[in-house]
Parts: sequence; C-alpha cells; structure tokens
Amino acid sequence: MEDVLDLYAQPYDPDAPLVCFDEKPLVVHGEVREPLPVKPGSPQRSDYEYERLGTANLFVFVEPLAGRRAVELSEQRTRLDFAQTIRWLVDSVYPEARVYNFTLYFPSPIPYCLAN
Repeated sequence: MEDVLDLYAQPYDPDAPLVCFDEKPLVVHGEVREPLPVKPGSPQRSDYEYERLGTANLFVFVEPLAGRRAVELSEQRTRLDFAQTIRWLVDSVYPEARVYNFTLYFPSPIPYCLAN
C-alpha cells in the first residue's frame, strides 16, 4: 500500500503519466411504465419494475496529477475489449509517454491483443 501512496507523492511527469484504471459492469434498465409527471414540491415517481435491456461495461481512466479522465463504454467485458481499450489509451491518449507500467491482478490480456 505504501508503494502506491509513494506513486501519488511523486511530482507530475508528462513523459511518465500516472494513470489509474477501473472498470464497472452495468445492467441497462428500461421503464416498463411511464413515470408520473413531476409536480412542484415533489420528486419524480417511477415504478420499481423495469425491463432489462442488456449489459454494458465502463472502462474509466483517471490521471489525478494532471486532472484528466477518460471513459470508454463497451457492450461486453471480454479480454479483447479490455486489451483494445488499453491499446487505445496507449496509442491515442498517451502516444508521447515513454513509460508504461501496468499492474494487473489477473492474467494479462495485453499480449493477446498485441499479437492480434
């Protein structure tokens, strides 16, 4: 944990950006019944019942020392989606960076993407 905190304490270096990555799976819901119209002084009221419209996945990148963030949305979460999003980050968002350090808590899909 201290190693991670030490990273945040380092000065900003645009050639070696500190980028935090997270992802969140989503269930996309739709309304079954039309919500009741809003009346002055009361919040919108909607039914608890919903229609499931599918799933999606958010990939979120935050560069806290530079105040930047980026969000990518995919229809699913596969290793190829993950690797292509990382490739987009490296090739499009940070093409001038000289250092990339990926710390992953699962087998990396990055070599799979680079090979294809």
